[in-house]
Formats: sequence, C-alpha cells, structure tokens
Amino acid sequence: MADSAIDLRRMSNQIRRDILEMIYLGGGGHPGGSLSSVEILVCLYFSILRLRPDDPGWPERDRLVLSKGHAAPALYAAMARRGYFPVDQLRTFGQPGSALQKHPDMRRLPGVELSAGSLGHGLSVAVGMALADQIDGKDRRVYALISDGECQEGQVWEAAMAASAFGLDRLIAVMDCNRMQVDGFIDDIMPIQPIDAKWRAFGWAVEQVDGHDPYALEQAFAAARESDGRPHIILADTVKGKGVSFIENRVEWHSHPLSEEQYHSALAELDANEGAPA
Repeated sequence: MADSAIDLRRMSNQIRRDILEMIYLGGGGHPGGSLSSVEILVCLYFSILRLRPDDPGWPERDRLVLSKGHAAPALYAAMARRGYFPVDQLRTFGQPGSALQKHPDMRRLPGVELSAGSLGHGLSVAVGMALADQIDGKDRRVYALISDGECQEGQVWEAAMAASAFGLDRLIAVMDCNRMQVDGFIDDIMPIQPIDAKWRAFGWAVEQVDGHDPYALEQAFAAARESDGRPHIILADTVKGKGVSFIENRVEWHSHPLSEEQYHSALAELDANEGAPA
C-alpha cells in the first residue's frame, strides 16, 4: 500500500500535466481516455504492482496489460514517474523514432507487456499469461486495464468465459467505465448494462468503486487479491477527460490535439485544483 492516498492524488495531478504536455507537443493523442484512467494507473504503479523499474524483464514481476492502448500517454507518464525511463523522454511522444508512440509498442519500450491498439484483444492476452503462470506454478498476478466500450467486442466475453473456466484467480481486470467511446456515449451506440451482472454471470468476482479515488482503488485491489478460485474485475467509475472541464464528457476529445491556448488553460485549471479537497 502507498503511504497515503494524498500522495497518490498528487501524483495523479502530476501525471495529468504530463499527459497534456505529451499530447500538446506530440500534435495529437487521446486525452479523454488517458485522463479518465490516471488514478487507476497511479494506484497500480505506485501501490499495487510487484515490479522492478530498473529490471523491466524481472521474471517474478506482476504483469500489466493495457488493453485500451489509446491511453498510452497515461501509461508512459506513470512508467516514467515510477522510474522506468527519464521523465524528459515523455517530450518525445509521437515523434518519429521515439519509443513512445501513440499506442504502446512492446518491442520499443521495455516494461510494456503488450503492443496494443485493436480494442478487445488485451483481456485474451492477459488470460493467456495467467493460464501460463498457473501451469508453471508462478506466484505472480496479471492485471488488465480494459475499457467499457471495448466490452462491445465478443472476444472480451470469450476471454471472460475462459478465465472463469480455468479458475484464473490471479487475474485481475480493471474496467475504466467512462461511459463514452469514439462515436459518442456507449448507451447510444451499443448498451452494455447491466455490466456488473454480466461479469458475475460469466463467473467473475466483481468490485465497483470510484475510479478517481486512489484509496477506494487500493481497497478494491486488496479485496481482489483475496484468492477464491475466480478471476476478479474492478469496475472503476470514471469521467472521460477527468480534471479538465472543457474536455470532460466531450466526445470530440476522445482523440484531439491541444492548441497552445487550450494547453495553458488546462494546466492552469490543474494548478488551481492542486490541493483542493477530493
């Protein structure tokens, strides 16, 4: 566990600044889904995951699969702040030859477990990893960060069935439930509710928390680590574009560049909210 939730909140605010800078300097990216997943990734990297940033291939590490690969800026910022690579490298986001492309590439950046982009694949990969660990008797966990929109993909539910059938109780999925996708609100495109009941029907244990409350996330991960023969999923209720008022819940900000004026306005808003009550 982290020393205190306030440390995780401060780190989350810093990572939001990093995300905005990357997208501004990189000329584009996915601010909405990156900003919504910040606290989830901060909690994982700074409180939950067993890892060694100076040895990304450490055989005993926990593994994190970022299935929603468009949230790469949030992943990169968390990795940099955790010590995987110098923070200054974040400024190369999206540039030719950079290891920090707009979707993660495991061949370029040590510590990335999956080259992601096509939604729906990540949970299947995580199931394969967890099943291999179960067969090999490895004492580690596999985490998968998925999006609610990608649960419209049938492959997600095939993976869910397999995880339950094989009793993969060291697999923990987290769903960033920001209720939006590239074309609009999920309920207007292909509704997935009641999502908690669906996961339970597929044999998973389910936790539901405020995805912007690091303390609540820590408690949910602690509960999920209590092995009971089932895979676990944490449904993290979030706001797309969280932290920047002109981005929050705006479909056009799923993928959008930041102008200089917008960039500085967003930073000013984050500065104003620094230290404000949660």
